[in-house]
Amino acid sequence: GPTDDDVTREAVASVLGLPLAEDPEITARLRARFVARGYPGPMPEINRRQAMVPAGARVIENPRGSAPGLWIDHEDRVVLLLPGPPRELRPMLTDLVSGPLRERSSGRSLVRRVVRVAGLIESHVDEALAPLYREWERQPIPVAATILAAFGSIELHLSARAEQATSSTFAPRASADKAGEALDAAVAQIVSTLGDVVYSTDGRLLEKVVGDLLAGRGLHIGIAESCTGGLITSRLTDVPGSSRYVDRAVVVYANEAKTEWLGVPAALLGEQGAVSESVALAMAEGIRINARADVGVGVTGIAGPSGGTPEKPVGTVVIAVSMEGDRRVRTFRFHGEREHVKLQASNAALDMVRRLVDR
Repeated sequence: GPTDDDVTREAVASVLGLPLAEDPEITARLRARFVARGYPGPMPEINRRQAMVPAGARVIENPRGSAPGLWIDHEDRVVLLLPGPPRELRPMLTDLVSGPLRERSSGRSLVRRVVRVAGLIESHVDEALAPLYREWERQPIPVAATILAAFGSIELHLSARAEQATSSTFAPRASADKAGEALDAAVAQIVSTLGDVVYSTDGRLLEKVVGDLLAGRGLHIGIAESCTGGLITSRLTDVPGSSRYVDRAVVVYANEAKTEWLGVPAALLGEQGAVSESVALAMAEGIRINARADVGVGVTGIAGPSGGTPEKPVGTVVIAVSMEGDRRVRTFRFHGEREHVKLQASNAALDMVRRLVDR
């Protein structure tokens, strides 16, 4: 970066004993970037720090930002300097791993699978799969597993090491294909053990899985959100091509909005309260009918930090999903801060849609 606290270039150059010099081509690109972006005034002179390059370093283009990357060969190692923002870092690192770094790996690689689970907590998943972990460690091609927990979702990262196959019968090595077969077998065991709580075995996110199910069946969905404030709709529409199945969505915080836009009876709201299974069902039915959709979703709850009662504490969320001839509703008790409750509610709603559509 350009500011005084960005000392990575100077630190690396100092450790490696390399002098720093300004690369005029980088400076010219930086000035052109300022003009193209319409920034007021000329480029600040401090941005020239981004053009300082250690002697012998190769400049790595950064198409998404101003800070270039740097590749430095040092003895038998490579030193990489890359920008920190994820949207810039990820594509640059991916290109390096699949290109020049892969060429230096002597045929070694790590083959991976990602399995995603909804509706269970981390300890339940880990307990159920513990016997498999021990079995995988003893296989001819060992499979390593890492479990990652997030609010409302669990990820299992499986990996197996592979090396370039040799023709020698005395020193066979696991090829990428063999490693892939070992991982596929492990994934099948996970699905057999956990059942339909597994929603993705190919790394797809829940919103992508739900979208693919809706699109594959030619269905349209309408969403009525209260406590999630549009998060479910946002996640569904983060998927390119989601206009094929996302029809309409509304955020109905006020009781009056639930009545005026969805037809939820005012008497029902008065008798049962907005956070109730009967109201969530009425919301799901109302959006399905009004949007002329095949699937309707209604979500209402108390995200906190205030608004809870002994009967309906903070984290109480009611979710309903409606299709012609089939309706499902469930009351959840989520934990965490406001944003955590909203995220867990969106996961639960999408998973309920998945289970209903894929029945």
